Amino acid sequence: MEPRSWTGCPTKGRLRQAGKGGCRTSRSGEPPPGRPAHCRQAPSIGCSAEGPRSHWPRRGKGRGLSAGKSPATGASRRRGDRPSGEPPAYVACRTGQGLTARRHPLDLVALRADPARPWRVVRGKAVRADAVGGRRAPGSPSGAPRPGLSKRRRGMTSAGRATGIGRHFEKGKKIPPRRRRRRRPGLRLRGGACGRPHRAGRAPSRAAAMAGAGGGGCPAGNDFQWCFSQVKGAVDEDVAEADIISTVEFNYSGDLLATGDKGGRVVIFQREQENKIRPHSRGEYNVYSTFQSHEPEFDYLKSLEIEEKINKIRWLPQQNAAHFLLSTNDKTIKLWKISERDKRAEGYNLKDEDGRLRDPFRITALRVPILKPMDLMVEASPRRIFANAHTYHINSISVNSDHETYLSADDLRINLWHLEITDRSFNIVDIKPANMEELTEVITAAEFHPHQCNVLVYSSSKGTVRLCDMRSSALCDRHSKFFEEPEDPSSRSFFSEIISSISDVKFSHSGRYMMTRDYLSVKVWDLNMESRPVETHQVHEYLRSKLCSLYENDCIFDKFECCWNGSDSAVMTGSYNNFFRMFDRSTRRDVTLEASRESSKPRASLKPRKVCAGGKRKKDEISVDSLDFNKKILHTAWHPVDNVIAVAATNNLYIFQDKAN
Repeated sequence: MEPRSWTGCPTKGRLRQAGKGGCRTSRSGEPPPGRPAHCRQAPSIGCSAEGPRSHWPRRGKGRGLSAGKSPATGASRRRGDRPSGEPPAYVACRTGQGLTARRHPLDLVALRADPARPWRVVRGKAVRADAVGGRRAPGSPSGAPRPGLSKRRRGMTSAGRATGIGRHFEKGKKIPPRRRRRRRPGLRLRGGACGRPHRAGRAPSRAAAMAGAGGGGCPAGNDFQWCFSQVKGAVDEDVAEADIISTVEFNYSGDLLATGDKGGRVVIFQREQENKIRPHSRGEYNVYSTFQSHEPEFDYLKSLEIEEKINKIRWLPQQNAAHFLLSTNDKTIKLWKISERDKRAEGYNLKDEDGRLRDPFRITALRVPILKPMDLMVEASPRRIFANAHTYHINSISVNSDHETYLSADDLRINLWHLEITDRSFNIVDIKPANMEELTEVITAAEFHPHQCNVLVYSSSKGTVRLCDMRSSALCDRHSKFFEEPEDPSSRSFFSEIISSISDVKFSHSGRYMMTRDYLSVKVWDLNMESRPVETHQVHEYLRSKLCSLYENDCIFDKFECCWNGSDSAVMTGSYNNFFRMFDRSTRRDVTLEASRESSKPRASLKPRKVCAGGKRKKDEISVDSLDFNKKILHTAWHPVDNVIAVAATNNLYIFQDKAN
C-alpha cells in the first residue's frame, strides 16, 4: 500500500492542489495513479504531456507568476481552458504569504466523473477514496483523516477549511491561510426564510430576522421598522364605558377595518386608494360607515339585562359590490349589508318628490322614472337576525369556508347556522352536564378551519383544545384530536388553573398550525402533533410574581386575543401598559412596542420597550411596579396582505405600518 503523504516537485519541495499544472511523485519515485510517467521527476513547475508550461491565469494577486502563455505554443489561454488530452494536474501557486492549494474546475469534474481514479472530491478537496467520509478503511494510509481529531491535529485551520485548502502534503508543515477574496454582492441570489432572495455573501438584515414582524415579506436592503400611521378616538382622559373598543377585524382584502365598542356601535374604516396628489396616503384609513348594531335589552322571563356590547365581528367574503358582516352581542347575531348609493330615482307616478302619495284621479300622464346622481351615501341595513338560540353568553362566531354556514359558541354549546335560515340552528357541541355541580370547564373560543369545512376547534378553560370532525356524527360530543400540554407538578400553584385558561384560538392561514393564547403565553400547535406545542412564546412572564395582586383587581381574568400575519411567519398579541408583543417564528426573536399618543407623530418609528423584572434597572427599561394595568391591549388585528396592524387601546384605535409600505 502506498504511503499517504507525497513529496512535490524538486523545485520548491512543496506540492499544492490546483488545475493549473504541477506534478508530484511518490516517495518510491512512481507517479500517482492516473498520472503520466513523465511526471516522475519533473524539472519545473507545471508539466504536461506536451512539455513544460506556465501557470494558468488565476484570480487574486501573486508574485512570480508568468503571464498565462504556453511556452510551447505561445498561445494565450483563458481561465477554465485546458489542452485536450492533458491530465488533471497539481500546481504550486505562489501568493503573498506562501503557497496555496487551488484545483482547476475541469479537474474537479474529471475526478468526479472518472470512477477508476482512487481520488474523490470532498468539500472541494481531493482525498483518497478509502478516506472519504472521515473514516480510515483497514489498510489505508495512516495520514487519512480519522474521526475525533481536531482541525489543528489534522493540519487544517479554520481559514483553510473556509477557503478549500486541505491538509499539507508535506509532513509536519501547514499551509498558511490564504486571504479570502470578497464576493461581489448581487452575483448570486439565495432564498431567505421569507421566500424572497437575499444577496449572496451578505448576512440577512434585521428585516429578514423580523420577517414575521413585517408580514410576509422582508424588504431587502432596508431595516424593517414599524412606524406610526394613525390614531382614531377621543383624547379625553375621562373615557366613557360605551366608547371602549371591544373587537377589531379586517375584511378579507384588508381595505375595510371594522371596530365594535361596548355601546353597540360598529365603525367601519376604509383604506384610501393611492393617487398622484397624495402618494403616501394609501395606508390611511378613514371613516366609511357608522351604525348602531345592537341595543340594550331585558329578558323578562329570566330577569336578565342583555348588554349591547359587540363581542365579535366577522366579515363574509365579498360576492358583489356590497359588503356583509356578522356582529354579535351576548345573545343575538345580526347579518349586516353595507352598500353604497350614489344615484336616486325621480319621476314616480304614485309619489311626489317629497315621498307623499298622489291622488290616483289626478294622474293624467304616465311618467318613466329616471336616475339622477347624488352624493355618495353608505347604507348599513340588517339582512338577517339570528336570535333565541343561546342560553349563555356568546363568545365566538366563525364563518365556514363554504361561505354558507357559520358557528356561534357560548359557554357550554356550539351551534351551526345557515346564513339564509334564521329560525333554527343545529347544536353540534354540548358539554353541559346533567348536574351543573359537576361542571368543570367551559368553552372559551371556537373557530372553523380555513380550508376544510367539516373541521372545527374549540378551547376550554382548562387549557385544552379539541378538534372535531362534523363528518363523524351530527353531535360532535367525541373529539377527533385532543391538544393538551402536560403540566409540570412542581410549578403548580393556586393560580395555575386560572392562567392556563385559553382566551383565544386561531388557525393559521395555511391551516397547518393553530395558535392559542393563555394569560402568560402564546402557543403554536401543529395539527399533526397533539402532545405538546411546537412553539411557546412568553408574553409577560415578569407578571408571574404579581399574580396575587392581579387576582385581587380581577386583571387575571382578562381575555387577550392573538392574530397571525399574512404569511404565518409571525404572531402578535397584547399586554398591559398599552404594550403589544410580536414574535418571529423563524428566528425566535420578539419585540415589545407601545401604543401611545406621545409617539404619534406622522411616520415616527416605534422604539422597542423593555420591562425590568427585578434588580438594577437600566436607563431605557420600565419597572414592573410602574406598569399601568388599566391600560391594556386586548384586541389586535393584522392586515391579511400588507404590513399594517390595528391595535385597540381602550377607546383609541392605533394603526401602525412599516416605513416601506
